[in-house]
Amino acid sequence: MNTKQTTSDANEWLVHRGRFVNVTFLLKKGEAEYLVTIREGSVVQIKPGPHVMPRWTFALVADDDTWQRFWAPEPQPRFHDLMAMVKFKTLKVEGDQAVFMSNLLYFKELIQKLGSQIHAS
Repeated sequence: MNTKQTTSDANEWLVHRGRFVNVTFLLKKGEAEYLVTIREGSVVQIKPGPHVMPRWTFALVADDDTWQRFWAPEPQPRFHDLMAMVKFKTLKVEGDQAVFMSNLLYFKELIQKLGSQIHAS
């Protein structure tokens, strides 16, 4: 049995996992802000700031160094997981956390994948 998952399969599984997620959230990386819009589990827009009166449901706020450590190929302890970062107060979750917490596994994987798009900016 082949247990190796291709990138395409992994992305399809992520979209399937988040098929009921419809939200816009703010990811703040130091001074940089990104509004991420998700419809039925797919990222439809990543809009870099600055934003005038942005509308978002929840925000993930951390400094640039924290996100760099999280998106490292082999993250250090305390930076390997979103909830670990919350526990050690390097990541703040603001706003209405219900969608985030109800779909935590989806968001953990999604934010990890977004790193390649946001990390470069």
